[in-house]
Amino acid sequence: MHGALYEQIPVHPKVLPVVEGVLDDGCLVSSLSSISIDPGECAQPIHADDQLLPLPKPHVATVCNTMWALTDFTEANGATRIVPGSHLRDHSPEFGSHHESVPAEMPRGSVLVWHGSLWHGGGANRTGQRRVGIAMNYCAGWIRQQENQQLGIPREIASHFSDRLKELVGYGVYHGLVGHIDKRDPKFLLGDTRRDGGMIWDMYSGKS
Repeated sequence: MHGALYEQIPVHPKVLPVVEGVLDDGCLVSSLSSISIDPGECAQPIHADDQLLPLPKPHVATVCNTMWALTDFTEANGATRIVPGSHLRDHSPEFGSHHESVPAEMPRGSVLVWHGSLWHGGGANRTGQRRVGIAMNYCAGWIRQQENQQLGIPREIASHFSDRLKELVGYGVYHGLVGHIDKRDPKFLLGDTRRDGGMIWDMYSGKS
């Protein structure tokens, strides 16, 4: 999704703090896309958004995702189905297997936020109208984003982002170490000449 309108989504003041509470304030935008479940579509297989990561479960949160309802989400039109408590399990669901789930029904304008280990999937649409939402996905600052934001977003566009959005798409350094370029904050690539916030080497200078 592209355009100034969508720049407001990752930094929404009522949603981003919740995501930061699950991950931390060093989190990153992983991907931003729209999802439409059209009339007659079958339910999506139950899955976990972090199940491709080679980490034993349960583990510290690496992914936190959100679904923004652009239409009402009902059980009949394919509301996201969730398996409560499944983010604490020691494995991910087997593809195509059946699991008891509940629909996350919500009116248009609502936002669903979930831990990346939570088992879930889009429901079947048994109505005559589309179910439309925006998937705003985040990841921890120390793992790779689903979509390469730094190469996918032209620098001339990213240079006009708010300071927080620049950090969220990757123009920042996690805990003074991860993501640097020659010990510099990558924001300089966007023409930002302000002094860096400090690198881990500044704290341990003179030590190996």
